[in-house]
Amino acid sequence: MHVIGLTGGIASGKSTVTRFFHDHGVPVIDADILGHRTYDPGTDTFEAVVRAFGPELVAADGTIDRKVLGGKVFGRPDELKRLTDIVWPGIRRLASEALSEYEAGGNSVAVLEAAVLFEAGWEDLADEIWVVVVEPDLAVERLGSRNGLEPDAARARINSQLSNAERAARADIVIENNGTLEELDARIQEAWNQLQGRLQSAAGR
Repeated sequence: MHVIGLTGGIASGKSTVTRFFHDHGVPVIDADILGHRTYDPGTDTFEAVVRAFGPELVAADGTIDRKVLGGKVFGRPDELKRLTDIVWPGIRRLASEALSEYEAGGNSVAVLEAAVLFEAGWEDLADEIWVVVVEPDLAVERLGSRNGLEPDAARARINSQLSNAERAARADIVIENNGTLEELDARIQEAWNQLQGRLQSAAGR
């Protein structure tokens, strides 16, 4: 099975690319959803997070209160790293299990979509990396209209992430999303057609 690692910054258009894959019957593993699952009560990650950050994290319903946890790590890089050192391995484990299931199910292509693909060191789970990029000023605009973020807050979120250049330097495919939705769809289709050609060539060897 051929695995695509899909990543990109905030408001880059990753969700449009994942929708294309869904429409083409390609299974997509969403690392954000797996991240929520790692916090499920009874998991090793749940226990480790509570041990690391305190029992006050546990809400009345027995789940981790994400707001309380966020307050403990927001603006504190060392604490955030302590959290990701616990959570990212749990996400990786779930992603690996899901990929194995899709391969056993006979899928020829699967996608792992993760905003932190590079930061977490998950590139080795994929055969190739697709990166979606958007100019920072456009991302600020989109975050304003989509999320209601003030420009300064939007720019701060963008600046806290890897830059487009850093991501593109580590990508096999770069999809620019600085224009219309139709233009983005055309670029995704082109990348998909190229992938199909490569897979057919590999199969014919």
